[in-house]
Amino acid sequence: MINRLGFLVTPFLVFFLASRGVTGTDTTYVLGALGAGNLLGPAVGGVLADRLGRRPTMLVGLIGSAAAQGALFLAPGVWTMAAAALLISATGMTVSPAAYALMADAVDAERRQRAYALFGWGVNIGTAVAGVLGGFLAAHGYWLLFAVDAGSMLLYAVVVATRLQEPPRGARPADDGIGYGVVLRDRLAVLLLPILGVQLFVYSLTEVALPLAIRDSGLSPAVYGTMAALNAVLVVALQPFTAAWLARLPQLTVQVVGSALIALGVALTGLADGIVGFAVSVAVWSLGEVVVAGIGAALIANLAPSHARGRYQGAFSWTWGVARFASLTLGVTVYTGLGAATLWWSALAAGLAASAALLALRTRVTERTAPATTRDDRDSDDCVSADSLFNDRVSADSLFNDRVSDDSLSNDRVSDGPLFNDRADEGRSPAARSSAA
Repeated sequence: MINRLGFLVTPFLVFFLASRGVTGTDTTYVLGALGAGNLLGPAVGGVLADRLGRRPTMLVGLIGSAAAQGALFLAPGVWTMAAAALLISATGMTVSPAAYALMADAVDAERRQRAYALFGWGVNIGTAVAGVLGGFLAAHGYWLLFAVDAGSMLLYAVVVATRLQEPPRGARPADDGIGYGVVLRDRLAVLLLPILGVQLFVYSLTEVALPLAIRDSGLSPAVYGTMAALNAVLVVALQPFTAAWLARLPQLTVQVVGSALIALGVALTGLADGIVGFAVSVAVWSLGEVVVAGIGAALIANLAPSHARGRYQGAFSWTWGVARFASLTLGVTVYTGLGAATLWWSALAAGLAASAALLALRTRVTERTAPATTRDDRDSDDCVSADSLFNDRVSADSLFNDRVSDDSLSNDRVSDGPLFNDRADEGRSPAARSSAA
């Protein structure tokens, strides 16, 4: 949440560029560089998280991104601005895989979905507040946006450096490479990631195509602001109360239902011709967003061997980046070239097809993510380094005492302890939406 409260420069980047005389095609170059960084950062971050460690990777990303903010503000021309924008998004996006992997290290499999959901809840709150704060600061000078954004990253880095400790991780296999071969050899992960990517693409249309639909209906930009506020209110109000209840249900089934709701809500946009119609569509896909919160990241974390959690989360974050990029390019192209109706109903078909495909994998996912005592006869082809999936579990005390309890070594269990010494009794809600992103 601390970091997202300072998420100010990217949403107002177009306005900042215009204030520097950068418009038209030149703006496209800078925004394109920003988008490229969103694809590069997760891939690099996943590798670094497994090689350097979670904390060092987060520190590199946070400090690097803060420095890049200053470079962008001081950049004298379009190409230096583009280079700084690339650095901002690439370094910033290296943080997510490390943070998600650290949460997987610290929280047991049964509670990861709830932990990731609360993580996303904090992101939503921080992003919503940043939108209001950013408008106020921009009116008083763009330098304030850069100063607060960079300052929040450095503050987050201080917290990571002084209060956050990594639990011990399992030894890395001798044949483990330096790249994403461990993910690509995991047949189940290779099947899941594209399916989740389609679902994320459908969801990303709410950020890209919804404003176009509201504009083409003859409504003012204020209506889109109202719809964004409605989404934020619903998610922030409902998610803390539904996360615990939904965590008791089969994760894959919940993901299927929630993703179907998102696809239905997106399709209902095509039927809306006024404020009420758009509000109904937003309410439906917002409910779906609440339902699926944290499940995708938890599924990937539960599949990952302990020594490769960073790269698995890097692959998932990269999938998010591709989905958002596709919504910006393919989604807008279909909307403007083939018509809005084609986009909305194609999104519904794609979302429902992805949900059906995910449901078809339910048995294989259950076998891979079930407790170790019930997984003796699972298909060995679906897993790389299967023995390491449930090894190296540590107690939460090791996060801050740098020791592992005897019980956790013998039982290979993880307790759901806090990540910070003085917040043991508080729900955790630190970084979205993706985008990253």
